[in-house]
Amino acid sequence: MSTTYLMLLWHQHQPFYKDLVQDCYVMPWTRLHALKDYYGMAAELRAFPQVHVTINLVPSLMVQLQDYAGGKAYEESFDLAFKRVADLTETGRERLLHYAFQLNHENLLYRYPRFRELYEKAKPWEQGSRLAGAFSDAELRDLQVLSQLAWFDELWLESDPDLRRLVVKARGFSRDDKLLLHSKETALIKAILEEHRAGQDEGRLEISTSPFYHPILPLLCDSGIALESHAGVPMPHKRFRHPEDAVGQLQTARELYREVFGREPRGLWPSEGSVSEEALRLAAAEGFQWAATDEGVLSRSLGITLRRRGDGTMEGGNELYRPHTIETRSGPISLFFRDHEISDLIGFAYAPLDPVQAAKSLLERIRQAGRSTGSHPAVVSIILDGENCWEYYRHNGRPFLRAFYGMLAADPEIRAVTASEALGLAELGRISHVVPGSWINANFDVWIGAEEDNRAWDLLSNARDFFAANASRPGIDPGKLELAQQELLIAEGSDWNWWYGPEHSTENDEEFDRLYRKHLSNIYGLLGASPPDELAVPLKRPRGEPMSVPPAGEIEPVIDGVVSNYFEWLGAGVYRPAVRSDAMHAAPPALDMVYYGWGERAFYLRLDLNRESVLSHPEIEIRVVVEGTQTVHATARISAGKLASTERWLEDALGARQDPDDGISLALDRVLELSADFGVLGFTSGEHLSFQISVWSGAIPLQVVPQDGWLSVTPVEEEIGW
Repeated sequence: MSTTYLMLLWHQHQPFYKDLVQDCYVMPWTRLHALKDYYGMAAELRAFPQVHVTINLVPSLMVQLQDYAGGKAYEESFDLAFKRVADLTETGRERLLHYAFQLNHENLLYRYPRFRELYEKAKPWEQGSRLAGAFSDAELRDLQVLSQLAWFDELWLESDPDLRRLVVKARGFSRDDKLLLHSKETALIKAILEEHRAGQDEGRLEISTSPFYHPILPLLCDSGIALESHAGVPMPHKRFRHPEDAVGQLQTARELYREVFGREPRGLWPSEGSVSEEALRLAAAEGFQWAATDEGVLSRSLGITLRRRGDGTMEGGNELYRPHTIETRSGPISLFFRDHEISDLIGFAYAPLDPVQAAKSLLERIRQAGRSTGSHPAVVSIILDGENCWEYYRHNGRPFLRAFYGMLAADPEIRAVTASEALGLAELGRISHVVPGSWINANFDVWIGAEEDNRAWDLLSNARDFFAANASRPGIDPGKLELAQQELLIAEGSDWNWWYGPEHSTENDEEFDRLYRKHLSNIYGLLGASPPDELAVPLKRPRGEPMSVPPAGEIEPVIDGVVSNYFEWLGAGVYRPAVRSDAMHAAPPALDMVYYGWGERAFYLRLDLNRESVLSHPEIEIRVVVEGTQTVHATARISAGKLASTERWLEDALGARQDPDDGISLALDRVLELSADFGVLGFTSGEHLSFQISVWSGAIPLQVVPQDGWLSVTPVEEEIGW
């Protein structure tokens, strides 16, 4: 058995939260993740010198870290956490409550009993009450300290006696305690880039980079490239074509890397793993030797099937488990392709498991994958965020990582290497054409195509055109011109459109939306013009309005009542029911969200239920009707939040009813999932499927989705195997 090489890449990134004109940070997430994640992810490797990994640091993250480390960052929540309580205004106290509890409750907040006690007292605030006056100065001081301490890196909590003293003290914190904690935050953030440079200099890790402000390079080069990866996807009114901006984002990334790490970067994680031949050509021209993307891009580019067998080996593994080289007009560049499933196990599946058992499972998965190549050495690429998943793990995932790294170091068959080391050990494949795509569904649908996404692109295009027309105008202040250009490059980042569209939402939607439009508005203001009125209008659709987005591609979910991983329903159609304007005074709707789509042989439906609403009724009945040539009826009866019984039947065109032998599956756990085989529906190519959901309590209808009739979908012939 030949050695299996593990190329493990942790991607570290936060959106650019700074408003350059106001010179302030609008949201605190860069600082908080800096406290919790970045230092430890590099420093943990000191105990395992045989384990080499690659860490990707996005340049716009690095400059934010430098701001905080140098004491140059003003951020409201940071200021409120350390201000003298006696100096807090009533509004400041309310804002402190607003920020303090925005963290993972199970693993961060509940870890500190006093923090949980304060949260329980503040719960009515979540419904909009003003409760700051109910908190004493001593309680608010405890809240200030614990809301920061909860984010601290595990290594620092274990090794720093001052921090351990604060943990043991638990409550009754003083002004001096706050001053001490403030100094510890600054010291920790300052140590992050220093630790990464030391790790690279000592050979424990390789540091790669991304385009400076994390843009989707293929879409900067030509937004029309989205049609090659998803034919027919709706496009913005204006086509965005600025490869010169893509070049600038790459060049400034290399410049910052040289400044911080004293050498040239070899590797590039393109933002969101997004590649195209033009983007790779630009990367090669700038001197990058390798880049990485997802296995879906490899599958589409080579026209091969990648399917995991029962023994854990991969059909197509000879291609997936080795780097490939593509020749561009600017020279060659090598590509790594991430194992999607194994990467997602870390990101979405292992958190609730015993850390040692999870580590053993991961190691065995890598071993099985490596066997896919027979006697040839395999390079298994695992690539994922190195920050966002850890809050779902106990102790920030450190017991899991230590167990995994320890097993790796002792394993004779698996060797963890950096990306550049892997290139010298593997048999490189050759790839002649790369189908453009990202790490999500091998297309760009998360960032372009939805109504909100396309409006954001049009606003960006307008601002880009305005900048080009006014940048050389006589009398423009050079300093303001430089700021305007930076604001434009910031607005080109992928993060804004990550939150636009139906795929993602957060309690900070309004703040993200406002900040994006502020970046664009700043461009006009800095160049002496009034921002257009359209920038005053929010892009993110309010939750009170219905939202409907059609399916983007084939899905194959498991009907088990659980969203097994992030990607199971990615590409499905999304319908969000309207929320009544008086909803704050009424019971919440039973259905929060509807997902639907098709696979090769079946129609799929997922209903996300509002648990509060479901539990407020002794019994709920959810009825689903799906119309093809035959009509499928499915009813789920829920009692005390549990599935009590189900009923399924077919109805033909004449209204005759019959019980199906098979072909209809229904499951309820965290969500309600249903599948109906095309054969049961009597469905043939090119026909429409229509469906409707209704929710009943007794004989009273509580909700109908959609309110104005039926949702209709036409499965695409080539995507379902005809």
